Amino acid sequence: MAKGKTTVYFCQSCGYESTKWMGQCPGCKEWNTFVEEIIDRKSSSGKLTDRGTAPKAVALNQVVLSREERVLTGLSEFDRVLGGGIVPGSLVLVGGDPGIGKSTLLLQICQILSNMNKKTLYISGEESLQQIKLRADRIGSFTNELNLLCETNLTDIKTVIQQEKPQMIVIDSIQTMYSEDISSAPGSVSQVREATSAFMQIAKGMGITIFIVGHVTKEGVVAGPRVLEHMVDTVLYFEGDRHASYRILRGVKNRFGSTNEIGVFEMCNTGLRQVENPSEYMLNGKPEGASGSIVACLIEGTRPILLEVQALVCRSNFGIPRRTAAGADLNRVNLLMAVLEKRNNMPLSGCDAYINIAGGIRMTEPAVDLAMVLALVSCYKDIAIPEKTICFGEVGLSGEVRAVSMAQQRVAEAKKLGFTTCILPKVNVSSIDKVEGIRLIGVADVGDAIRAIL
Repeated sequence: MAKGKTTVYFCQSCGYESTKWMGQCPGCKEWNTFVEEIIDRKSSSGKLTDRGTAPKAVALNQVVLSREERVLTGLSEFDRVLGGGIVPGSLVLVGGDPGIGKSTLLLQICQILSNMNKKTLYISGEESLQQIKLRADRIGSFTNELNLLCETNLTDIKTVIQQEKPQMIVIDSIQTMYSEDISSAPGSVSQVREATSAFMQIAKGMGITIFIVGHVTKEGVVAGPRVLEHMVDTVLYFEGDRHASYRILRGVKNRFGSTNEIGVFEMCNTGLRQVENPSEYMLNGKPEGASGSIVACLIEGTRPILLEVQALVCRSNFGIPRRTAAGADLNRVNLLMAVLEKRNNMPLSGCDAYINIAGGIRMTEPAVDLAMVLALVSCYKDIAIPEKTICFGEVGLSGEVRAVSMAQQRVAEAKKLGFTTCILPKVNVSSIDKVEGIRLIGVADVGDAIRAIL
């Protein structure tokens, strides 16, 4: 082996580095994820004189803030997730399942910015110019401010960027980019880390906003080393069932805004259309007069969303009952069924139970507990819950219904969509201003909530 080159082993899941191969990664505990790579170890003397003058520390009170103007795209759902628009010079990572619409979304953003006379550059390492053109024709018309480049060599990409000097760049995808200085194959841990570092220097040094598309693993996280998410400014996940029409854009990291916001889109034949009222959209097709169905009001960031929670309970034909949950935490479902059996004397230990949050959306907020409990009771007793009834609240192990945040906003959203009865934690009732046209029922425990619907 050439002088200065060393063989190391990287974990493909988390980027853990080791001098020898191991069956299980000590970092993420995954099995058989180590791959061999040859890297260059360049020596340095470590003297301050080699770099010139040493950097000086600056007092915090002497730092002057410069207010950066965000670029609004016109897609309010997209701007909300970013924290109010695109920040110039930021590096944004967009991940999602194959075929979910990542490239379509970013191409639409390029269309909007090019129509605003902002020079954009779309760099693709997976598709040809003709394939991108076919997708662009479905979306609409584009101006000459959008340029396309099909290239995977980092050196050539840097040259084009320095010549074009665009204001926004899209990299589709980061796993296809490679540097000739690294001997490993494109998509490896070293190549992904080197490519991301190069684009980060371009974004910060030239003030260019760069969107990076990242592949995801079967667990739904961005493939490659975990350091990839630490290097970028913002991490967005595009979620949803590829066979359904809706999509959810969720921010899991944002240095310029909140990470609790979501954006809802609908996939159409002309691209992605934003859904400004997701509550009404999610409740379409709700059955009337059916047991085991109730509407819950949940909070995503600062936005209340109304969702239908469905439950199906039936006697098990086997010794071990089956429990499944779609859109909810299965362990939470088992816990709530144990609370009903212990605190309310409902024999559910021999019953199969199926919980579904209609629309395929996944919610983990504790405020959905009360809705799942009432849906289970409604189906078990085969009694339909009144049509215009909504609920929210967290359920504890003692059967108590605990308070949740932003109760006023939840009630206001329910009133806006025509609900007349709201079952909520008793401790939240006093903090809510009177809302005309909706009846508030405060419950202290699960027993009170059950009596309110029976």
